[in-house]
Amino acid sequence: MKQAIVNSFRRVKQWLQSLSFRTGVIVLMCCIPFYILSFAQMLLPISATAKGILWTVLFGLAKTFQYGGLTILGVEGYKRLKSKFKKNTRETAG
Repeated sequence: MKQAIVNSFRRVKQWLQSLSFRTGVIVLMCCIPFYILSFAQMLLPISATAKGILWTVLFGLAKTFQYGGLTILGVEGYKRLKSKFKKNTRETAG
């Protein structure tokens, strides 16, 4: 049973890593609205229990998109994205 779960996770990880850089960036950026919603829902006039459940679900979705996007990008994609942001900030500053 444990080996079947490990193999399933391995297959999902391999599938995610086979997706394109652009897909990784899109999935990674999808975490932003869920982070915002997870805290903004605290302003709703609903019970504390409902707020706790909403926060857990929305924050969990944000983390899922974040880690999924990072898995798709991989180490090389992350370095590529980081250098792109550094290059843009140097161009605007200089």
